[in-house]
Amino acid sequence: MDKSLIPVILAGGKGERFWPLSRKHRPKQFLSLDGSDKSLLQATADRLNQLAGGWQNVWVITSAQLADGVQEQLPQLPPENVLAEPEGRDTAPAVAWATLEIAQKYGDDAVVGFFPADHWIADQHAFQETIAAATELAIAQAAIVTLGIAPDYPSTGYGYIEQGQQTGTFGKLPVYRVNRFTEKPDRETAEAFLATGNYSWNSGMFIFRAGVVLAELNTYAPEIIIPLQQSGVAAYSQMPKKSIDYALMEKTQLAYVLPAAFGWDDLGDWNALERLQKGDAPNVELATHVGKDTQGSVIYATDKDEVIVTIGLEDVVVVRDRNATLIVKKDRTQEIKQVLKTLQDDPNLKQFL
Repeated sequence: MDKSLIPVILAGGKGERFWPLSRKHRPKQFLSLDGSDKSLLQATADRLNQLAGGWQNVWVITSAQLADGVQEQLPQLPPENVLAEPEGRDTAPAVAWATLEIAQKYGDDAVVGFFPADHWIADQHAFQETIAAATELAIAQAAIVTLGIAPDYPSTGYGYIEQGQQTGTFGKLPVYRVNRFTEKPDRETAEAFLATGNYSWNSGMFIFRAGVVLAELNTYAPEIIIPLQQSGVAAYSQMPKKSIDYALMEKTQLAYVLPAAFGWDDLGDWNALERLQKGDAPNVELATHVGKDTQGSVIYATDKDEVIVTIGLEDVVVVRDRNATLIVKKDRTQEIKQVLKTLQDDPNLKQFL
């Protein structure tokens, strides 16, 4: 069996919690947020290209309105490797459709991996070793391998995976059966999870043989896989909106978790910049900023010829991009999506999306 991996990048998200930098036709995955000259999508593709053995084996699934942008960002990618969803139906239809396409091209024994486009990875070598171990496991047995990130604080923003019995070692890394997936917990529950030592963050990365997941989808999510098998992408209008966790991972008996420690962040909102960029300075400043008695804040502007002046602020995010300015307390960035709905519903404000 070919031991190379066919990676699929999930790049259909809107990245609304990075508004106003992330807009309708310039979503988060097209942005560089780590200070490099590469977008998140480009960095993800470069990282996975090394595992795939060449661009001809790297795939991207995205929304129809972003497909041209994906091709512009990744000109090395064969056009037929960009799958454009006519509408967003969450991750279960995306995973099912891409897996069907890959099985048709490479066969049911092809090892497929799914990777969100907006992840930041610190240790590239450790990442490569972890994916190689997950690929070995997927080849060795009928397994749907998920990567669990070793938690270093009691996050309430991530889902968690409870690991069960250890079933072996691959690439010097222990592998465990998944006991259960849990939704985002409150602080007290998250602290209890960490105290057991048996929980990891759900990274949303999966590796498996194509035929294994197609069979499991036929068992647990026939309402998704059967229309796709019959009609292909034309079936999208019939698809329920379901995540792959809810549709399959919480039900299958073939879920395994490989705890990973390669430095990871899912860059979910503006607070991620503080985790990535925070040094000894009182603020994270990616702008021309003059501050008086301002601390614990994130200041960002796309135009360095503009100046942001703050006085007496603490624990806020200030973002200036073209015709829009965001000012929000750091602990309320999750509410940005609610405000964007207000913009969407007002014909006079839709231009700012």
